[in-house]
Amino acid sequence: MKQYLSILGALLVASVTSVASSAAAQEIKGDAQAGSGKVAMCIGCHGIQGYQASFPEVYKVPKISGQNAPYIASALQAYKKGERRHPTMRGIADSLSDQDIADVAAYYANQAGQGGQGSAAAVKAHDPAPDVAALIAKGACFSCHGEGFAKPLDPSYPKVAGQYPDYLFSALKAYQHDGAGRLVGRSNAVMAGMAKQFTTAELKQLAGYIGSLPGPLQTIPEQRFR
Repeated sequence: MKQYLSILGALLVASVTSVASSAAAQEIKGDAQAGSGKVAMCIGCHGIQGYQASFPEVYKVPKISGQNAPYIASALQAYKKGERRHPTMRGIADSLSDQDIADVAAYYANQAGQGGQGSAAAVKAHDPAPDVAALIAKGACFSCHGEGFAKPLDPSYPKVAGQYPDYLFSALKAYQHDGAGRLVGRSNAVMAGMAKQFTTAELKQLAGYIGSLPGPLQTIPEQRFR
């Protein structure tokens, strides 16, 4: 019970922080058309279906077409500030202004329903096995990501249904430590509190189930890569 109350308290703090961050983000309006001319450094990984990163960890790079713009913007800002540790993403984020970040975020959010592999059409929703359902309840996952993991309660939270399981697993592991002395890591009080409750095997179970769900996320191939 104490652990559950601790998570709820962290969620409340995160919600207040999110509201403040969202208010600040609203001062900069993203332009999807402008963003289309600013994604040259993104398309080499995020514009190829099933592209697999090999450094610093091996996993499929995440699908970001159709993702919430506020979340994409907050993630890029976190890489820029060092709150998320990843050499390649840090280098890219450092090169972007706040306006660039808003425009890139708007560009990818605007790609919702424009094509790609159509995971939502190819996969049917299904209830988790009892052991996975227990893990979801333990982590209070729906408190942020919503039922089905595709309709977050706040646009600054990510849609994760249908995301690549190996990427989700890597991201969840990254929240278990702050990345000190490592090339990867993520600082987020809520996600750290959630992820640290689970074993590696349990995180893999969660990632596998979430990735198997239908969702709006896609990788839309860049024209030059088709």
